[in-house]
Amino acid sequence: MTAKTSTQIDAATLSLETGAWARQADGSVIVQQGGTVVLVTAVASLTLAERIDIVPLTCDYREKTYAAGKIPGGFFKREGRPTEKEILTARLMDRPIRPLFPKGFLHELQVMASVLSSDGEYDPDVLAVLGASCALRLSSIPFPDALGAVRVGWVEGRFILNPTYQQLKHSTIDLVMAGTRHGITMIEAGMKEVPEQQLVEAIAFGWQHLKTMIALQEELVAKAGKPKNPNFQTRKPQADVLEQVRAFMAPELAQINEPKKKAERHLALADLKTRTMERFAADETLAEDVALAVEAVERDVARRAILDRNLRIDGRAYTQLREIRCDVGVLPRTHGSALFTRGETQSLTVTTLGTSDDEQLIEALEGESYKRFMLHYNFPPFSVGEVRPLRGPGRREIGHGALAERALEPMIPSKEQFPYTIRVVSDILESNGSSSMATVCAGSLSLMDAGVPVKAAVSGVAMGLVKEGDRTAILTDISGLEDHVGDMDFKIAGTQLGTTALQIDVKLSEGLSLELIRQILAQSHPARMHVLELMTQAIDRPRPQLSMYAPRITTLKINPEKIRDVIGPGGRVIRKIIEETGATIDIEDDGVVSIASNDAEKSQRALERIRMLTEDIEVHRVYKVKVKRIMNFGAFCEILGSGKEGLVHISELAEKYVGKVDDVAKIGDEFMAKVIEIDEQGRINLSKKRAQPPS
Repeated sequence: MTAKTSTQIDAATLSLETGAWARQADGSVIVQQGGTVVLVTAVASLTLAERIDIVPLTCDYREKTYAAGKIPGGFFKREGRPTEKEILTARLMDRPIRPLFPKGFLHELQVMASVLSSDGEYDPDVLAVLGASCALRLSSIPFPDALGAVRVGWVEGRFILNPTYQQLKHSTIDLVMAGTRHGITMIEAGMKEVPEQQLVEAIAFGWQHLKTMIALQEELVAKAGKPKNPNFQTRKPQADVLEQVRAFMAPELAQINEPKKKAERHLALADLKTRTMERFAADETLAEDVALAVEAVERDVARRAILDRNLRIDGRAYTQLREIRCDVGVLPRTHGSALFTRGETQSLTVTTLGTSDDEQLIEALEGESYKRFMLHYNFPPFSVGEVRPLRGPGRREIGHGALAERALEPMIPSKEQFPYTIRVVSDILESNGSSSMATVCAGSLSLMDAGVPVKAAVSGVAMGLVKEGDRTAILTDISGLEDHVGDMDFKIAGTQLGTTALQIDVKLSEGLSLELIRQILAQSHPARMHVLELMTQAIDRPRPQLSMYAPRITTLKINPEKIRDVIGPGGRVIRKIIEETGATIDIEDDGVVSIASNDAEKSQRALERIRMLTEDIEVHRVYKVKVKRIMNFGAFCEILGSGKEGLVHISELAEKYVGKVDDVAKIGDEFMAKVIEIDEQGRINLSKKRAQPPS
C-alpha cells in the first residue's frame, strides 16, 4: 500500500512516501524537500555472511545527472565512478545506521540512495541519511530504532534547519547530525571558528528537530511498515565457549595490554589468538564460535582495564596526550613541508602552490564551481606494518582527507589576498590512532612553512569513550586499540578562537546525550590548546617569503572593457606577451589579471606590458615609441606596449628645422616622445623634441 507523511520546514515541505516505487526492495522510500527527490532502498540477504567482525553493510549514494537536467560530460555519456561527494555521502549514511543493528547481525545488507531530482536549493545528502533509516524501518530487516537526520546552519544570528545552498554560503556552521530518540549517533560539521558553547547550542537545536524526523518516520511505518522477518539471525558465541576462552586468554591479555609498542603488542596478541584457536577450535564446527569469543574477550579485557584502573592501556591518564614532535621545512625542494608525530602516529604533509590553471573543476548537481584549496590524504600499507597492493584512494582516505580539509579551509586566505591554488598532501608514515587529526596539525604547519598567510594555526585531537552502565571514561588522544575497543570516535579541530571541524561516530546504540557531548568538548579544549602551543614553538607565523621554487603571482585589476586589448585579435597579443616573457597569464571576467612566473623579472616585464595595454595614454607624459610609417608631414609611431599609434609632426621631430622626415627618422627607430595632445576624435599627437631634457 502507498502511504505518505510530511512536515513543513520554513518555506519547503519535507515528505516521506512509500509503496509506489521500487516495490521489490525489502524497504523503499521517496524523500523530498522542495524540488529535491531521493529514492532510498534497503535489501538484505537471508543467508549469513562469512565475515564475523562487522555488520556486512554496504551503503551507496549516486547522483543522476538527469536530476538537474544535465547530460554527463566527457566521451562516455553516462555516470561513471562515484565522485568524492557521492563517496562522502555514502559514508554519512553508513556511519549512523551501522551501530543500530542487533549485535551479531551478519546478513549481507545494501542500502542505496539515488538522487532523482535536484532543484539546486537543497543538498540531497541529509535526505539520503534520513531515507536510509526510513527504508530500513519500513522493511522486514531488523532495525530497532528510527534515526533522524538534519542539517543545521547559523545565518544572521539564528539557527536554520536544512538550509539551502545559498544560505550555507553565509553560514558560519554547516552541521549534519543523526540520532535516535535516545541520543546522537553521528555528527559531521565544518565551522568558522565557532566557540564550543555555540557549537553545543547548534547540536541542541538539531537534536530537537531530530525528534520530528523520527516521529515522521514512525507515522509512515505505522501506515505501511512490514513485519520483521524472523528468519534473520544474529550470530553470537556459545556461552560455555566464551567462558572457556575468557579463562584461558584473560590472564595473559592483562600482561599483553601493559604499556608497550604497538608492534610488540600486535605480535604477542597474534600469538595468543593462534594458541587459543588451536586449543579450542580443534573441532571445526567450533571455529566460528571460538573466533567470535576471542574478539569479545579481547574487547572486554581492554575495556575493563580502563574502567577498573582509571588508567589507559598504554599507562596514560584519561586526559594525557602522547608525546608530540613538530618539524617544519623537512624537504628541500617542496614549497612547504612538515612532519607531525604524536606517539606512533606520524603525518608527512606537503604544501604545493600553483596558479589558477591548477584549480579543480567541480561538476555537481547544483552547478559547476572551481576549487582552489585541496587536501589529499594517503594511507599506505607500511604505516601499519602491512602488505597489500596499492590502489586508488578508498572511502576511508577520502573521508579523512575531507575532514582535515574542512578543518583548515576557514583559515585559507581569499583569492584576492593570495592568488594561488593550494594543494596539501598528507602521507601517513605511521598510524596508531587519530591520523586525520595529525593531518590537520601537519597541514597547518606546512601551510605556514610555505608562506601561505593563513589566519591562524589549527590543531586537532581525537577523543574516545568507554561506557559500561553508569561507569564512563572519556579518553583524550585515543590510540588505535582504544578506538577499536571503545564506544566513540570524537574528532575536534580548531584555532585558539574556536572550532573549525567536528566528526563524531558512536558505536553505542543509545548514542550520546547532550550533557556527555558537553563534557567531551570541555575535556578536549585544553588538549587542543596544548597541541597549538607545541606547534607554535615550531613555527609561530607564516614565513614572510615564499619558497624560491614556488611560482610568483602578481595581480592587477584592469577595466573589463580593456580585456580585449590584452587578448588581441585571435589571442595574438596575449600569446606574444607569454612567448616573450615566459609568464603564465590568466584574465578573469571582472578584469583581475594574474601573472605567474618563477622569474620575478619576467613577471614584472609581463606586468608592465599589460599596464601599457590597458592604461589610458596621458597628455604631458613621456613614452618610448617606435616608428611604423613615414609620411611627408611626419612619422606615425607606435607607443610601445600600448598597441596605440600617434603622430610626430615634422615640426616636432627636432629642435632644428627638418626638411624631410626621413632625414631624422627611419622606420624601426625607437626614441622617447611626449604626448602633447589627444584630440576629440582620440588621435594622439606626439613630440620628440619636447621629450628631450633641456640642454
